[in-house]
Amino acid sequence: MSDSKKPGNPPSTTGAGAPAVSDRNSLTVGTNGPILLHDVHFLEQMAHFNREKVPERQPHAKGGGAFGEFETTADVSAYTKAALFQKGCKTEILARFSTVAGESGSPDTWRDVRGFSLKFYTDEGNYDLVGNNTPVFFVRDPMKFPHFIRSQKRLPDSGLRDANMQWDFWTNNPESAHQVTYLMGVRGLPRTWRHMNGYGSHTYMWINAQGERFWVKYHFHTKQGMEFFTNAEASEMSGLDADYHRRDLFNAIANGDHPVWVMSVQIMPYDDAKTYRFNPFDLTKTWSHKDYPLIEVGTMTLNRNPENFFAQIEQAAFSPGNTVPGIGLSPDKMLLGRAFAYADAQRNRIGTNFHQLPVNKPKVPVNTYMFDGQMAYEHSGNQPVYVPNSGGRTWSDETGKVEDGWDTDGDMVRSAYQLHAEDDDFGQAGILVREVFTDDQRNQLVDTVAGGLLGGVRSPVLERAFDYWKNVDPDIGKRIEDKVRATKK
Repeated sequence: MSDSKKPGNPPSTTGAGAPAVSDRNSLTVGTNGPILLHDVHFLEQMAHFNREKVPERQPHAKGGGAFGEFETTADVSAYTKAALFQKGCKTEILARFSTVAGESGSPDTWRDVRGFSLKFYTDEGNYDLVGNNTPVFFVRDPMKFPHFIRSQKRLPDSGLRDANMQWDFWTNNPESAHQVTYLMGVRGLPRTWRHMNGYGSHTYMWINAQGERFWVKYHFHTKQGMEFFTNAEASEMSGLDADYHRRDLFNAIANGDHPVWVMSVQIMPYDDAKTYRFNPFDLTKTWSHKDYPLIEVGTMTLNRNPENFFAQIEQAAFSPGNTVPGIGLSPDKMLLGRAFAYADAQRNRIGTNFHQLPVNKPKVPVNTYMFDGQMAYEHSGNQPVYVPNSGGRTWSDETGKVEDGWDTDGDMVRSAYQLHAEDDDFGQAGILVREVFTDDQRNQLVDTVAGGLLGGVRSPVLERAFDYWKNVDPDIGKRIEDKVRATKK
């Protein structure tokens, strides 16, 4: 029995004091369906979380970025009608790289997941692809996201980061195993932003000119080659230069060494999602490349540094809800939660009209029915501010089935995803350890986890951590336990 269920322990409440229905599962249509707007508890939790710290980002505070160009070099029109992904199209982009847990002044070489956020300034509006340098994430339901981030931040009393708190969350949420294994492996310490891959991570939808729908995952492979720090190198660099990654990218571009990534996609036919062996919308899972091979799309080149870091990088605002015709969202619960939370976070961090800032402003004319608010600069003069109107101002009024929608039906429930045939929390993490890592990388994994990260972890979290790694791989788990216990003697 969990502590929250023990007699005498009242459940959590909403801000108004009413009992909260669930802090683990958002309200959806059916087990795998979309999140509902009237999940008031989720919206309250996320909206408050977006305003928890000001004014730096919460999370992804420490980062840097640059401008460049994306060129589509292959014909993928069979899968999407999006203008930016038509062969020969060149699109201006902004990229921002970041760490997740550290504050804005923290070293950017700490072991952490790296944000990999892209803004495409297309001739159909801005398209934001907000991913990481890993193809998976720690949790699969956005209700857990604020809790996860807090567990990686600082204790309320001492103001210190705490390994026990981190592992307490991870071991209580075994779905985190795939991402944690990624993070504790060599890819948790990229040598530079230029030498790491990027991923859209989520599953998205592509729609072609005939209205056919496909599920898609994005991959950005660095042409510079993947390179990594050792634990010792990263620790030394965090003391020598807290801005090492930011400095490296800026200097490389200034010196004409423009980094390049090749973008490829995995394409899943729409109907395959129902019976695929893993839930294709589960953010803790990857799709096998044998099942859905990579299809090359084009190249991303960063070739222009910002002229003003604050105006063009710190005020850059990304949201996975910013899509364009030919691209849509999916039933991925984390993606649907982020589509609300990211834009809402920027309204708090930058201001109501963050979208009017030059770095965020689309390259195409805007005709929006959003008005006033703090720092309103763009305006519609004396045109009507309501719909419908008789003043000649246009509005949108499409009805019927939407082209970027999906089929869903079921009762409104709070539930984890329905399991597919091969779904489990530790299977893909184990494959990563046994079939992807080399012997040397497995040794490094044991040293990384046991050599320091479990040093401050106490019972009963410590024993859960041992079991956690034994579930990933029995041999690795035993080696980690033996090393920790030998150190604690």
